[in-house]
Amino acid sequence: MFIGALLILTWLVLLLRYPAKALPISLSALFGLGLVALWVVWLDNREASQLARLELRLSYAPQDCPADRPLRVQMNNGNDVPLVELNWRIAAYAPGDTVNLAENTYSAPRYRGPGELQAGATWQECLPLPPLRAGYRPQTLEFRAERMQGSFAN
Repeated sequence: MFIGALLILTWLVLLLRYPAKALPISLSALFGLGLVALWVVWLDNREASQLARLELRLSYAPQDCPADRPLRVQMNNGNDVPLVELNWRIAAYAPGDTVNLAENTYSAPRYRGPGELQAGATWQECLPLPPLRAGYRPQTLEFRAERMQGSFAN
């Protein structure tokens, strides 16, 4: 923090002492910084829109899945580009409630996508349940994917 304050103070002194030379350099640096910020915002919006086109459905299906992995995930890649990597957390909600009943502890399972999923392709897998708060049964809950982070091929 000291170095940042020293740099700002030095810049202000140079701007006041030599305005003819420091002002064009400052404006071009500000323009370059603005371009970098615009690029980062554009990439973030592009990733968010690509993640929004992923269709991810979670359902409790003990009859179709093994006993140790009763949560069925079905994913459809609605993008024009392949999905390279995807991570998410699973939240559990009682119908009509907004309190997450899944305990996200350190020992909770980590959920990952299929690796590379081509554009328009679907993927289906059975996953383990996250640890639930005491007193709740999984068949009465709705499961949702939250905190999705992914990358797509260019």
